Order: sequence, then structure tokens, then C-alpha cells
Amino acid sequence: METPHRVSTLELFFDLVFVFTITQLTVLLADDLSLRGAGQVLLIFTVLFWMYGGYAHLTNQVPPDRTVRRLLLILAMGAFLVCALAVPTAFGAGGVAFGLGYVCVVLVHSALYTQAHGSGVLWFALPNTLCALSVLAAGFFDGPPAWGLWILALLIQFAVPQLVQRVAASGAASAGAQTGAGAELASGPGSGSGTGPAAAVTTVSDQLGGMSAEHLVERHGLLLIIVFGESVIAIGIGTGSLPLSVGIAGGAFLALAVASALWWMYFVRDEGRAEEVFAQTAPEKRFKLAMLAYYYAFLPMLLGIAAFAAGVKKTIGHLGEHLHTGPALALAGGVAVYLAGDLAFRAVLGIGPARFRAAALVLALATVPVGTGTAGLWQLVALVVVLLGALGAELRWTPGCTAATGSG
Repeated sequence: METPHRVSTLELFFDLVFVFTITQLTVLLADDLSLRGAGQVLLIFTVLFWMYGGYAHLTNQVPPDRTVRRLLLILAMGAFLVCALAVPTAFGAGGVAFGLGYVCVVLVHSALYTQAHGSGVLWFALPNTLCALSVLAAGFFDGPPAWGLWILALLIQFAVPQLVQRVAASGAASAGAQTGAGAELASGPGSGSGTGPAAAVTTVSDQLGGMSAEHLVERHGLLLIIVFGESVIAIGIGTGSLPLSVGIAGGAFLALAVASALWWMYFVRDEGRAEEVFAQTAPEKRFKLAMLAYYYAFLPMLLGIAAFAAGVKKTIGHLGEHLHTGPALALAGGVAVYLAGDLAFRAVLGIGPARFRAAALVLALATVPVGTGTAGLWQLVALVVVLLGALGAELRWTPGCTAATGSG
């Protein structure tokens, strides 16, 4: 039976600071709605979210219940804040500052893990440090060399889970072989000392398991809620000093309706099912499942909200006008990317059905001509209709969905 492990207020405070990076990315994308701007946002957020996930797993296994741990976590918050402040110029004058902040984020993470688990953390701490150094080095260059170093950082990140899982698997096999070798080998040099490579590997293996399902799901759900708040803030930023007319009020309501529909898609049913799936998964298999569900699938969900918020910011003051392609794509593409992540999340955890949300993804992209050909207001109306239609279809034709929906 698992010991209940809830998210602490310090972790929630940490998330609030981290989400400021998403605020900055929304600003960056809104200022440069181009492939170049989207590429920068993708690289920056993928690198940052990797270490957010690292801290989520860290506090899942190493709760901030001691003064030293709390102080180190606050130091990491400061480092994330430096990264956030440097986001708008991360591919320019602020690149070095971003890199230094990121190096600090990684080193504090490693120090906190080492405090609880010893040298076994080196299997992932060293690659994380190499990734951070690559980001720092990118700050000294412009153009293709900088992009190349950022991409190298991503490649290192994607290699880390494979490395850790291979090390853990080989450690488990090594431990099994040692157990079956008999008393002769058991009495040999280093036996029972727990200080050799096998002990370090076992430590990594232990870290892959022992993950609290309740804490993991709650932590990422709270993060998603905070990010949804960014789409609401974008409404206010987009209106600026414009007088509050009926049109602007209606547009703000529609933007909130889109965000609410996206909230409904995850929180009313999927969050509860996710906790059930993780609770039923063997501890040693939770790390891989968490990587697939709460890193690879969550990335597009979070980026989708940021893109939609950027589109709202550029649209809310021009609701009666034909939209340029950039804002129209940000609105529709943000919703579609979120749905793509949600579909991946459901596929990983075996939550269905997929057909209604897949149809909504395609129809959301089809609203781009509505925005460019008529007005931003009508594109928002179309997006609301698409999302409500998908939710209504699920409620009508999915067995057991009514009960699940009622529990939300």
C-alpha cells in the first residue's frame, strides 16, 4: 500500500515561478509568429520542461521536508527565474544569462538527488550537465552554430532516459546473476559492501521505481491549471487599454470558452483515469510510463496552450478584422497541438476513445481560413463549436463517460 504523498506548497510555489517561462515564451511567440519564432519557442521550452520534469520526479522521491532541501529548491526557483527573464533574448544577447541560469538549475537538481541517493545519480546528472553546458555554449554564438548547440542539448536529453533505463536493466540483471552465483561469489571481494558499480546501478533502478502515483498526477495537473491561467492573462494583455466594448467582451468570453473546453478534456475524466493507471502499474515500470505521459505527451499540451494564448493576444483587439495567417494559425494550431498531445497521453495510458478528439484536431486546423477569410471573432466561434461538439459526442456515444463526467 502506497503512503499518501501530496504536493507541498513549496512545490506549487516552484511551479508558479516555472510557469513564468511559459509567459515569456508566449510573449516571444506573439512578437514573432513565424517558423523561426516557433522553432525558438520549441527548443527553449523542450529544454526547460525537461528539467521541470526532473524536479517533479525529484520532489516525488525526495520531498522538500528539510531546511537544506527547501533552500536548495528556492535556489533552483531563482535559477529558473533567470532563465525566464532571459527567454526573449535567449538566441541573442541573453543567451549566456539563460545558459548560466540553466546550469544552476541542473547543478541544484543533482545536488538534491545526491543528498538522498549518493553517487548513483551520476548516470543522469552528468548528461544533464553536458546538456546545460551545450545551452551555455550556444549563448556565445549566433545563427547556425547556436541552433546546432541547442539541438545537441535536445539530443542529449532524449538519450538520457534510454541510458538510465539501460543502466537500470543491466543493474537488475547483474544483481540477479550475483544472487544466483552461490555462496562462493557472495563471499568474494566487495560482496555485501554496497559500494561498487552494481550498488550505484541498483540505486538508479530504485529511483526509477518508488514513484508516488498520486503525487505525480497531482503535480502535473496543478502545472496544467497554472498554464491555463496564462491563456486568461493573454486575454487581458491583448485588450490593453482598449475600451471594453460588447465585441471585446464577447471575444474574451469565447477565448475563455475554448480554454475551458480544453480544461474539460483533461481534468473531468483523464486525470482520474491517469492516477488509476499509474497506481496499477508496477513501480519499476512507472518511470517509463511517466516519461511517455508526462513529458513527451505533455509537451505539446503545454505548448498548445502557449500558442493559443499568443494567438488570443494578437487577435482580441482585432476581432472584427481579417486575421493574418500567423494569429489564425496560432489560434487553430494551438488547439490542434494540445489535442495531439492529449491523444498521445490517452494512447499511452489506454484511455479512450480517440476518434472524437482526432476529428476535433482536424476541424480545429480547418478554422484557419475562417479567421483569415472572415474575422477573428468567427474563428473563435468555430473553435468553440468544434470542441463542444467533440465533448458532446463523447458524452453521447462513449459507454461510462456520463458517470465519469459527473464525477468532475
